[in-house]
Amino acid sequence: MKILVCIRQGLDGEINPFDASAYEEALRIKNAEVTLLSMAPPSAKDFLLSLTRLGAKKAILLSDKIFAGADTLATAYTLSLAVNKIKPDLVFCGRQTLVGDTAQTGPMLSVYANLSIITNVMSIDDITSAVTCTTRDNGVQTVDFPTLLTIERINNLRLPSILSKMGEVEVWSAEDIGAQKEKCGLSGSPTRVLTTFENESGKRKCKFISFNELQEVIKLSLNKTKEKPAADATGSKKLSKVVIVGEAPRSFAETISGDITLLPLTTPSDLTEKITSLSPNAVIWGSDTLSKKLSAQVAAMLGVGLCADCTTLETDGEELYMYRPALSGSVIAKIKSITKPAMATVRTTQNAADIVVSAGFGVKDKIDLVKAFAQKLGADMVTTRKMVDNDILPYNIQVGLTGKTVSPPVYIAVGVSGAVHHIAGMQKSGTVIAINPDKNAPIFDYADFGIIDSF
Repeated sequence: MKILVCIRQGLDGEINPFDASAYEEALRIKNAEVTLLSMAPPSAKDFLLSLTRLGAKKAILLSDKIFAGADTLATAYTLSLAVNKIKPDLVFCGRQTLVGDTAQTGPMLSVYANLSIITNVMSIDDITSAVTCTTRDNGVQTVDFPTLLTIERINNLRLPSILSKMGEVEVWSAEDIGAQKEKCGLSGSPTRVLTTFENESGKRKCKFISFNELQEVIKLSLNKTKEKPAADATGSKKLSKVVIVGEAPRSFAETISGDITLLPLTTPSDLTEKITSLSPNAVIWGSDTLSKKLSAQVAAMLGVGLCADCTTLETDGEELYMYRPALSGSVIAKIKSITKPAMATVRTTQNAADIVVSAGFGVKDKIDLVKAFAQKLGADMVTTRKMVDNDILPYNIQVGLTGKTVSPPVYIAVGVSGAVHHIAGMQKSGTVIAINPDKNAPIFDYADFGIIDSF
């Protein structure tokens, strides 16, 4: 069994955590020959060399000046040339990076390399005659070899043993993989970042209350009209011929167009054919796992840009401008596509309950109390990345950039500090209530009501 693991070095110099999980998953498969693949500057060679100590036979570094400035489409194209040269049985990718947070490269790569795909893998159940996996949101799926899997953060990467030896690192240039210059790097990237600015979105004016007032605040909040996620996207000029795939992104599309056509979520080839026949100016998708996968596959089939997880759309009547968080949510990027149609996934959410209770690290020793509190309110319970990283609560209820997005009418953050990557997953909630004994906790900057007290 030949397994190729695509990895990326983060801004902190360490392996991207989702890629680390993918690498560990590959190493756990018996009798597998594991190879690492990364596209990076020559300086990444030492980084890859150190990772071979964990068990990979070798690492391949795609490094060439013409690869610089690549967006997800150009990255997927370049990686696919190496995949086609190596011809693995399985390709593992982390679900997303923490730099771009797009979750696009894996699905795009599957198109370019002609691989079947399963995304958001929580466990690999069987890889004998076919590949069967349990996914985060879409149940158990089975596909044929060769296939690409995008892996969730389901495990921790092992440490090297004292006796482990380094493998080798091969450096491949554009010429080595037969890359076309116009499809690589900035030249092959249809999305353009126009500007970036500090992310101040989601901040609110917090009114501090007592525990005795909590029930009344919850009752009043549930009676309020829930704000639509895209209500702040404005503009008098509208864009003609906009397609939405699925009903979820309609409210976003309505902020930039009155000329909207709905397509159902079907297959990549069917959607590609229909979008081509309609020749729209823009295509808007939801942010559920199926929409993310399909949108990336369709973008690769059409050879167009795709902007991920947009929180605001804007138009001058001619162009679509897309705003999205980046760098773990610390900045907002304004992006446009130089190809038509412009395509974007927008941050849509679905909630089973009107109230969501989030348990942060501040209540790590009071989980039973928080669960009872949530149950009494009839609320869904979620958590933060730190709680998951410390094995206190399961990953499937984590909210944030590396988890899921929620926007209930009432969001109650209990013992949540308010890290920016968590805020990104809940900032579109109707009313936010924070309970924390630290009056300086950042969560109060994003809350409508605050209780300064221990839970």
